[in-house]
Amino acid sequence: MSLTIGPYRFPNRLALAPMAGVTDRPFRQLCRQLGAGMTVSEMISSRPELRATRKTRLRLDHAGEPGPIMVQIAGGIPRMMADAARANVDEGAEIIDINMGCPAKKVCKVDAGSALLRDTRLVESILRAVVDAVDVPVTLKIRTGWSRAARNALEVARIAEDCGIQALTIHGRTREDRFKGVAEYETIRAVKSAISIPVIANGDIDSAKKAKMVMDFTAADAIMVGRIAQQRPWIFNQIEHYLATGILVDEPSDDSKKSWLIGHLRNLYAFYGEYQGVRIARKHINWQLGSFPNYNNLKPRLMAAETSDLQLQIIQAYFADRHPLRYDRAS
Repeated sequence: MSLTIGPYRFPNRLALAPMAGVTDRPFRQLCRQLGAGMTVSEMISSRPELRATRKTRLRLDHAGEPGPIMVQIAGGIPRMMADAARANVDEGAEIIDINMGCPAKKVCKVDAGSALLRDTRLVESILRAVVDAVDVPVTLKIRTGWSRAARNALEVARIAEDCGIQALTIHGRTREDRFKGVAEYETIRAVKSAISIPVIANGDIDSAKKAKMVMDFTAADAIMVGRIAQQRPWIFNQIEHYLATGILVDEPSDDSKKSWLIGHLRNLYAFYGEYQGVRIARKHINWQLGSFPNYNNLKPRLMAAETSDLQLQIIQAYFADRHPLRYDRAS
């Protein structure tokens, strides 16, 4: 089965969650390579003065990515959000996603992200402004509410459908919960049964079995995977295989993990340039190798490496030492 939004049919029902500082173009490309059917850009501010910054320009770079290109925008002023949607479509966005789910203080304090859920009239004004501004599908990502005492995802979902939103992603926590506790899927299930547009379930999906449980319980049209993909980007292939066959696949080999990691690092260096690429690569190395045996002994050297060549040499040597008969240290 696949997911359809507007005229676009995605290859499967697995989405990578947009995460600021994580889901840049190289990481989206890695996750698409490893089975994600949908990827979304990092959140882009609707503030016009930020559009010309290097950070925003890099977030708008989708060269070489398979379509449809999906860009997430954030802000709390309807006119500015409409302008931002038009600007991103002009830059090549084929789907606009509106962020009303981010729990970060710096986003909420400017009345954006999940802070918007406190004011459903403003929610409606923003949604109508953006949908009317562009000729591409517009989607929405929310939480279940601002607080546990004020869960209103069902009300917001009905507003979204009425405004012409073409798919809704729900993270199964309130803004008050941030990422603590356990995601509640009951609200997602209730929303799915109440509206006709596609619903994408998000929150705590960290294994193939959990993915199937969430899809079965909520009846969601798709699932969105977030934090676990930082550590195990190959989880998308594992989920897709399990959903299709009911069979769990083995963990990928070290050879595969090494190949994917090094390919990703080289993509980061090319995308950001040597200096910034090396520094951004450090967190991805930590995420993907953090659970490997004896990685903590290697970590200080990797974090101190100032060049891409040295980072790669250390990683190559680490894998060679793990399997001395299978790796050439100079490979």
